[in-house]
Amino acid sequence: MQKTGQDPLLILASKSPRRRYLLKQAGLSFTVIPSHFNERVVPFSSPENHVISLAEAKANQVSERYPEGWVIGADTIVMIDGTLLGKPGSRAEARLMLQRLSGKIHQVLTGYCICCKSMNRNYSDVIKTEVQFKNLSDAEIEWYIRTEEPFDKAGAYAIQGLGTFLVKSINGSYTNVVGLPVCEVIEFLIKEGVIGLTRTRHHGSEGNNC
Repeated sequence: MQKTGQDPLLILASKSPRRRYLLKQAGLSFTVIPSHFNERVVPFSSPENHVISLAEAKANQVSERYPEGWVIGADTIVMIDGTLLGKPGSRAEARLMLQRLSGKIHQVLTGYCICCKSMNRNYSDVIKTEVQFKNLSDAEIEWYIRTEEPFDKAGAYAIQGLGTFLVKSINGSYTNVVGLPVCEVIEFLIKEGVIGLTRTRHHGSEGNNC
């Protein structure tokens, strides 16, 4: 995929390496300009409203500085039995989260916002994916915690990493669980003419500058 017309600037308002990886794998050229929005100032209401509010705040903050750019903001949370699971701050917290997820179905919600201030366009939505964990033994939980992967991850796991062995099944978007619903994001960008489809090569492809 490539930009069309005057090559509008595409910006990812996130420092998440997982979101960056997803957009790069989709063939997009973009610039990473993380938002520095203080998430603590947004009160928690409903899960859907919370992730959309945070995504909009992140995207709009960067859009104020780059009004000609198309800015993508996102926020992901993990919910189980109506309880929000954030990022574990300790091994004990990671252990409790993994024990709670073991053998159960939980929900991963990602709110995303795509905006361009100069075009007066601001679109946001939330995508939900259901994830079922296998029954985890104490040994499996302790091994996974020792890998250090659970930290800095909502729900204490990374489906795209070593944590893939924890997941028995998913219902919905896989990339949403990683951190960004790529299908929906690209669909919107194509509809707005921000990116277009080009003929793919049969023998590999060029890298992206991002």
